[in-house]
Amino acid sequence: MSANNSLAVIFTHDGMGHADPELRHKLAKTWLKVVEENGRPPGALCFYTEGVKLVTEGSPVLEELRRFQELGVHLIICKTCLDHYGLADKVAVGVVGGMGDIVAAQFSAEKVITI
Repeated sequence: MSANNSLAVIFTHDGMGHADPELRHKLAKTWLKVVEENGRPPGALCFYTEGVKLVTEGSPVLEELRRFQELGVHLIICKTCLDHYGLADKVAVGVVGGMGDIVAAQFSAEKVITI
């Protein structure tokens, strides 16, 4: 199984949707598992605004994100957002970058999905 470099997925929320945290996290965990089972993980997962909370200590999807990283998926985290939420020292997975890194991942992908 290799990463699908033609696809980038953007996480802008702490989970999926606008429901209560438990449901948002459950949906994100399920989405990540189903995509992995599909055998075609995206080339990049980008995290900004509240999405950065998913890559920090205590996140309910860290196990799934670590597996994606092991598969060669680039996990790109917005430094400005981490700083805004006071989470810069809590990153548990991924690479801290800037908006330029996120834009580069978006531009190099044929398709971008925002979650």
